[in-house]
Amino acid sequence: MNDSTGHDIAYALGLLLRRSTRERLYTRLTEGLGEAVDDLTYPVLSGLARTGPCSAADLGREIGLDRTTVTRRADRLETAGLLRRQPDPADGRATLLALTGDGQDMVALSRERLAAGIEDSLSGWPQADAQAFARLLRRFVEEGPFGADRD
Repeated sequence: MNDSTGHDIAYALGLLLRRSTRERLYTRLTEGLGEAVDDLTYPVLSGLARTGPCSAADLGREIGLDRTTVTRRADRLETAGLLRRQPDPADGRATLLALTGDGQDMVALSRERLAAGIEDSLSGWPQADAQAFARLLRRFVEEGPFGADRD
């Protein structure tokens, strides 16, 4: 591997992880899904789909927002019937955020949109290249500097 490979990947990741890139993506994924679902509330929905029921503070750590911001966005999603608050069985004073069935459906729809967009962007690639990219990206995420055992 040459010396520029790490720099090339770091540069590409920097572009991918920019806030503006995420906001554009979230806007495309949530277009037309209702007033409560937008680039601000999507991370709450998506985060809960990954974590399952959790506190606003824990979800905030997962998605990179503070607890009060998560709570405000969760209020919008709760009013729309996409999220519910439930008692924490481990702590009677605490409340957990959880997706409703409609919230789970909304996440599934947005993830289908994402998968379709990715498929569309790779449609001009040879199938073997697209499959190799998917396999190697998964490997990089699992084994690379962002892997679970690297925390």
